[in-house]
Amino acid sequence: MNPIQNRYDFVLYFDCQDGNPNGDPDSDNSPRVDPETFQGLVSDVCLKRKIRDYVFCANSQSDVVRPGYDVFVLAGNTLESRQRMPFDNLKEEIKAEGPKTKPADIEKARAWMCQNFFDIRAFGAVMSTTNFNCGQVRGPVQLTFSRSIDRIFTTEHTISRQAFTGEKDIKSGTGTFGRKHTVAYGLYRAHGFINPMFANKTGFSEEDLQMLWKALCNMFDLDRSAARGLMSTRGLYIFKHDSKLGSASAQQLFESIKVERKPGVESPRSFSDYTITPPEQASLPAGIELIQGCPLAAVA
Repeated sequence: MNPIQNRYDFVLYFDCQDGNPNGDPDSDNSPRVDPETFQGLVSDVCLKRKIRDYVFCANSQSDVVRPGYDVFVLAGNTLESRQRMPFDNLKEEIKAEGPKTKPADIEKARAWMCQNFFDIRAFGAVMSTTNFNCGQVRGPVQLTFSRSIDRIFTTEHTISRQAFTGEKDIKSGTGTFGRKHTVAYGLYRAHGFINPMFANKTGFSEEDLQMLWKALCNMFDLDRSAARGLMSTRGLYIFKHDSKLGSASAQQLFESIKVERKPGVESPRSFSDYTITPPEQASLPAGIELIQGCPLAAVA
């Protein structure tokens, strides 16, 4: 695979209606919020989980994964079982000895993991914590926490189930009660960065890059749940630099995208209550190309 040769910065907009986009386990799984501004938050690892799941499904057929697009952090699998794979496949060349594993063997195992797992090439991984030491990888793709444009309004609902869990519960004469948290509506904004310097080390390629864009545009369609309500990607704005080092600061580019509530809207309840205005290509710094939307299309 030929690693990417350009730096990218991007902005992702997505929304949630009548659902919980990312529950906080330390707060009874209620939606994450900034306690000072009450803006909603979605963690970076939450989005990475959805990207991983989409990539895995998009590259699997009849339980067989396309070479190079397996996923390291996969539900139902231990990390140790994944780290063991290069030592099983290269058993004639390398040997697992935990902390005493030879540096040359660790490097071969690390290279094998990068070659076979998309999420390691993209996000990196710490793979030195078991007896099967594959080293550590710093990935070229990084995401921030997502933050809602406005403060969100959360509601706690009481729900009931008329079926009983066990025979002993029938004596109570009532069903089981539970709680469910929802956000009425929230439009969230996340920022992402792709560093070609790290891509050279992991092998993150142009094909991987297109798979990432596709996942960001479609990941919510494979993650439907009653608890998450209606979630959709609403915009993907990609700033492509004409070099590895970049032609402008990421913050300058991010601030060129404006999002505003439409006049008269006090409590947004749908995406149509907002207007997103990307910059004109002519107004961007030299060496920057804006690639917009899902599906992707270059801005004239």
